Amino acid sequence: MPNVPLTFACGLYDRMLALYTGEVPVEGADLKFIVEDNPRHIFDRMAASQAYDAAEFSSSEYISRYVANECPFVAIPVFASRVFRHGFIFVNRKHVKSPKDLQGKRIGVPVYTMTAAIFIRGLLSDEFGIDFSQCEWVEGDINSAKPHGNPTILPTAKKLSVGANKSGKSLSTLLEEGELHAIVGTGVPSAFGRNPDVVRLYPDYRAAEMDYYRRTKIFPIMHTVVIRKDVHERHPFVAQSLYRACDRAKDIALEKMRYRGTLRHTLPWMLAELDEIDAVFGGDPWPYGVEPNRPTLEALVRYLAEQGVIAKAPKVDDLFVPVR
Repeated sequence: MPNVPLTFACGLYDRMLALYTGEVPVEGADLKFIVEDNPRHIFDRMAASQAYDAAEFSSSEYISRYVANECPFVAIPVFASRVFRHGFIFVNRKHVKSPKDLQGKRIGVPVYTMTAAIFIRGLLSDEFGIDFSQCEWVEGDINSAKPHGNPTILPTAKKLSVGANKSGKSLSTLLEEGELHAIVGTGVPSAFGRNPDVVRLYPDYRAAEMDYYRRTKIFPIMHTVVIRKDVHERHPFVAQSLYRACDRAKDIALEKMRYRGTLRHTLPWMLAELDEIDAVFGGDPWPYGVEPNRPTLEALVRYLAEQGVIAKAPKVDDLFVPVR
């Protein structure tokens, strides 16, 4: 029986490289790996037209569609992107001197429902009791006056004070001028490092993130991997085959990274990084599957419900098709 052709759009992360090169095959499939290093482009194409058979996809957008029963995908517990987000909270220090000062403020964000913003609001709410529904949210690109991509996003379950940036200025400029009091998201405002009033809320964000992980076991999951429902219905084996291939590719990346004879990546102190990874995570820092990620996934669905994006938090086990 011939292999099933399978298009897969994803960033060319080290953990995906063995899939791209063919070192790790997807059993029963002929994989065409489509490299797209701007994930917003993948999300927009998948949401608008299901452009690929499988792809990395925004975790929050997937869960929102799943809960609304408007999801043309199934998901497998492969987490293409994870990022701690304490270092992506920027404030104008004339208006915000501590996390609690964010209460009721005007805050810029690329997209209110983006996963990064969900986790940032969630961690700050958990740590400081901030009610972000009392804030005004301004959506737009951080360093230009344009929107952030062309997202096809479902309406939020609750009515919130969220509007588009129509100022003709970037969010970064608005933060400098005090028209915004903070920016959260996935990028660094160009004013940071140039304007002394624009600062990180967590100057030593690395230490804050390590402490946060040790206390909560939450390592924010930005992107999962989805498969079009029609592909899954025709070829249900693809979910397990793709999961196993992704898991093997990730293991190969970690194995190569851990070879200490040379530096695999362009990081001068990578050996110290490896020691620190072992000390903090005690093993694989990037596990796939539901169980080792339960604290993170349960936090994400709780945050989505608490922040009014979805009506009710689903069970995390129901979000993914069986792969074992």
